[in-house]
Amino acid sequence: MKRFAPLAAALAIVLAVLTGWALRAGTQQAAGKPRAQTFDLCRGTDPRCYHDWGNFDPAAGYRVLLYTRTAGPRHANLGPALAAGLDPPLTAANIVQNGVVALGQANGFAVDWTEDVTQLASPGTLLRYNAVIFFSTSRDALDDSAQTSLRQYIRGGGGFVGVHNAFGTEYNWPWYEGLLGATNYYDHGPAQTGVVRTVDRRDVSTAQLPARWTFKDEWYNLVPAPSDVRVLATVDESTLPSGASGSMGHPGHGAEHPVAWCQYYDGGRAWLTTLGHDAGLFAADSTVPGAAQFRSLLVGGITSAMGQKPFCR
Repeated sequence: MKRFAPLAAALAIVLAVLTGWALRAGTQQAAGKPRAQTFDLCRGTDPRCYHDWGNFDPAAGYRVLLYTRTAGPRHANLGPALAAGLDPPLTAANIVQNGVVALGQANGFAVDWTEDVTQLASPGTLLRYNAVIFFSTSRDALDDSAQTSLRQYIRGGGGFVGVHNAFGTEYNWPWYEGLLGATNYYDHGPAQTGVVRTVDRRDVSTAQLPARWTFKDEWYNLVPAPSDVRVLATVDESTLPSGASGSMGHPGHGAEHPVAWCQYYDGGRAWLTTLGHDAGLFAADSTVPGAAQFRSLLVGGITSAMGQKPFCR
């Protein structure tokens, strides 16, 4: 039996070490220690996460697909639900759709629009587009085929732009949460005017913005907070008259309340902003504080996610 004593002693030491690690991990989790999610894929700000597989030819021009399907709350600036198919008729009340089309015409990219989930059913169809824009979609806006198609499109080097309630979409799909920056919408307070801080002006989307600019929005609170992304802009919570606390108890994000960021994700590019609530943002003569700055931010996000301009630098 003596010959097994060293082995037993070694096993006892290993067991003690593993038990200690487990106890420490449990204590940290109970204390609420933040943990960044990896999603078991390449994500973050390293360009090596991008799959440059030749799916997009710059000589063919640039085109985006604007997706505004809602399966829950619908923002007023989307207007009435659209008919099936690609590029259905728009009314004057479809403010977002008309606004993005106009931005494309002014900035050298074509825009198709739809709320028909079958238009997203094939990755081959999506690969016609340099980027896909989710603008204030909501809840379960994708079926299984569209989910698979979007994931394959991103893995093939596609671009994704998520705006405003894109963060209130596909709550129960972890891959999509990762696409947003490992985050999701939780709540917001009243729409109010505050000051946006441009914290990174190296990026195409923020290069033309002032260091501080006034804007009116709902100021989304997020759970969890974005991680492993390049934060481009934040809101100065001290400038919000009603504070940053949300309707469901979120206290706000304090000194680092992100409102725009970018990342590489699972082979593709993702540019995100929680801004974009107000119906007056797209009018050339808009009186909404910060409307022109928002449009500049959005155009830069779209053109960089498409690969038309440098991304996330």
